Amino acid sequence: MKFKSYVCGNWINGSQQGRPLHNPVTGEVVAHADATGIDMGAALAFARTQGEAALAEMTFSQRGTVLKEIAAVLGENREKYDEIARINSGNTDRDAVIDIDGAIGTLKYYAHLGKTFGDTKTIVEPGQDQLARDAVFFSTHLWTSRPGVALQVNAYNFPSWGMWEKIAVALLAGIPSIAKPATATAWLSHEMMHDVLAANIAPMGALNIVCGRGEGLVENLQAMDSLAFTGSAETGRILRANANILNVAPRMTIEADSINATILGPDASADSQVFDLAVKEIVKALSIKAGQLCTNIRRVFVPKSVLPVLQERIVEKLAALKIGNPINPAVAIGPLVNTQQRDIALSGIKQLTAEARIITGGDIPVDLIDADPEVGAFVAPTLLACADPQAGKIVHDLEIFGPCVTLMPYTSLNDAVEMAAAGGGSLAVSLFSNDPSVIATTVVALAPWHGRVMVVDDKVGHNHTGHAIVMPQCVHGGPGRAGGGEELGGARGLRFHMQRTALQSSPKLLDELRDCAVELAL
Repeated sequence: MKFKSYVCGNWINGSQQGRPLHNPVTGEVVAHADATGIDMGAALAFARTQGEAALAEMTFSQRGTVLKEIAAVLGENREKYDEIARINSGNTDRDAVIDIDGAIGTLKYYAHLGKTFGDTKTIVEPGQDQLARDAVFFSTHLWTSRPGVALQVNAYNFPSWGMWEKIAVALLAGIPSIAKPATATAWLSHEMMHDVLAANIAPMGALNIVCGRGEGLVENLQAMDSLAFTGSAETGRILRANANILNVAPRMTIEADSINATILGPDASADSQVFDLAVKEIVKALSIKAGQLCTNIRRVFVPKSVLPVLQERIVEKLAALKIGNPINPAVAIGPLVNTQQRDIALSGIKQLTAEARIITGGDIPVDLIDADPEVGAFVAPTLLACADPQAGKIVHDLEIFGPCVTLMPYTSLNDAVEMAAAGGGSLAVSLFSNDPSVIATTVVALAPWHGRVMVVDDKVGHNHTGHAIVMPQCVHGGPGRAGGGEELGGARGLRFHMQRTALQSSPKLLDELRDCAVELAL
């Protein structure tokens, strides 16, 4: 099986065999993807003209209806997608829920948002500022759709959610998308897009996909286009330095490496509920999607006095989880996406041992269910402990993209906050505490360094959505090494695809403008 790309209104084959996609359990080649020889300049131009023109004619409400229908098509084919996610990504049923249902839920959320915006095409900010001595000249700010195309380069860990969350926001903003999924897991992205296009839901040119290497895409972007990239910081740096990016300055947002953290407050004693809640969340970080989440917990800052108990509880919980082939319902932890990523993760764990000792894991698990450890891409859930994290460097700098967490003791809360910031900017941090003073001061100190702060106390209990889970209502992204980008966040996400213009005029014109636009305070 070889995947085609959908561009210029047609499914087109690449001219070469392309890169192989593997089953991470068996190592079997399950497909190839190639986009060699495809005219990427023409692909962008088609989406920019045909797709943009069609979406520009539609209101927010009409675009929301398209998103609702896309979600319905994906829901109808849910069982097929589960199987693909298992074969190509090594997903357990729980892993697939996060990726597939997360995508469907995000599409439905933005569909509803479009309905609430109604039959309008523009956004106006509330209020107006008087600019002249007499009350005859005022200003406000207007959002309009940019006449371009959104190029969306996605990571391998979320071939469903990663693609559709970007498309959902762009489409609602009136912008056509060219999705470029990571080749290693492109099967699910391709199959979903194929089903949606076959249903003839979206206007021609609004949805496009390139499977395989996308040479020429970035080089043919224009000033009104945008690039949303999710992946490694190294690739992000290469994209930022691209000559065309520097010359024409399309909008760009990056979500990159992130050394996310969890902090147990000083009040989180070993017999407290928040302690148990933290244990549960750390075990999830070591098991769900085999730790392959951009927002996953990588460091845990814990009061020195409770470190031994925390360590013991985590190891005990991990011992009950089965590792192996996700086709077996008893399996809770599947493989990494391929053996290349397995080897990178194992090499990284070895580097961490320069500053931390392995408590459990750190190698390829031998006792697997229905899988061969010599062939599969498995990494044992790995828990490390760093005795002196304040003196550490690697533990705050190296992201192991797999099931790996390092425990780090602290003596003062200020030390924990400073060490969280030592990650250089992260997507998410969580705090487990019942102390209002701890929460108030810590949240304010953590916020500048993190795109999202999740606070769990006894009242929240088990009702939180999870440290690693990205919700469409909340912004997703982070400062510094996390890329400095921002996605989602409800209506906030549309800002990336729309131009905010200061409009100066008489009050009469501004009042008329408000009659044909949706007013949003963001």
